[in-house]
Amino acid sequence: MVSDASFNLGAEPTRVLVIMPTWVGDLVMATPALHALRRRLPGSHLAVLIKPNAGEVLQGLAWIDEVMVSKGSSRGLARLLGVLATARELRRRRFSSVVLFSNSFHSALLARLGGIPRRVGYDRDGRGWLLTDGMKAPRRGGRHAVVSAVAYYNALVRRLGCDDPGEALELATDAADDAVVEERLAKWGIERARPLVVINPGASFGVSKLWIPERYAEVADRLVAEREAAVVIAFGPGERELAVRIRDAMRHRSYLVDDPPGTLGQLKSLIARCDLLLNNDTGPRHFAKAFGRKVVTVFGSTHPGWTHTDYPRERIVRIDVDCGPCQKKVCPLGHHQCMTGVSSTMVRDAAVALLDGAG
Repeated sequence: MVSDASFNLGAEPTRVLVIMPTWVGDLVMATPALHALRRRLPGSHLAVLIKPNAGEVLQGLAWIDEVMVSKGSSRGLARLLGVLATARELRRRRFSSVVLFSNSFHSALLARLGGIPRRVGYDRDGRGWLLTDGMKAPRRGGRHAVVSAVAYYNALVRRLGCDDPGEALELATDAADDAVVEERLAKWGIERARPLVVINPGASFGVSKLWIPERYAEVADRLVAEREAAVVIAFGPGERELAVRIRDAMRHRSYLVDDPPGTLGQLKSLIARCDLLLNNDTGPRHFAKAFGRKVVTVFGSTHPGWTHTDYPRERIVRIDVDCGPCQKKVCPLGHHQCMTGVSSTMVRDAAVALLDGAG
């Protein structure tokens, strides 16, 4: 049943599952709503279901009772088998309610196959019949309206009787990951007296989000020369070549998180330790916000409105182009002007303003 009335959970459910969004950044942006739900249901067992690629993101948050990782692949028959295996696990655990932060059809199907009696989420993409309580997603001009992910998740839990969650993102680090990061920094001779600048140049969304590696190198060299910064370059799966290009293009020494590469948990710890993060519009940008760190974000094809938070220690660097923001993974016109038009001086100036105390 789909309704625009307030959702009534009735008696406090004993076992509540939240199916989290897929993208790492969206996971972090969902934490205000998730914590508000925890406060709304203090006596319930609160579990979250996360994709395998992001299992470490929410680890360590004391107010989550359980982090479950879904089974299977993201494509084809393996995906279907994974849904069925996860559904069997959900039936075994006997959840009484599920809240879907994920927008996908298959997440709603999973909740239904998992035998969860109360299923709450946005009614979109043809999945309304799988929900017991559905909320219409905001639309404008026949399309989904550009709404910040934080506001989007917050609106859903307010319908469940939660107080306004606010916009403060939350994460925690693991002591073992912190120790690995400190050991690396000590091995490289990086002292706390020097500003620690972390560059995270990748983006799993697609190449349209990638700023030019050689320009990251130019900014890094200037921060070493002008502010005596220590520069560490991190990377995710399939992104090592980008990181190496930055290192090799620099005149000054930098340090690559390699041999072995860092884990997602260690990346959280590294960003929590840094003075400044330089990156594209990608998930770790929100790690910096959750830990109160300064961050410069280079935007290209994506609309800043989808990921906006009122965070004073971030500087967004972008240019307006006639063809954007197009939200495409690859530039459909082949010129990538939204990124090539962002100069190293623009990013350097934003970085220096933050390092020198702005924000």
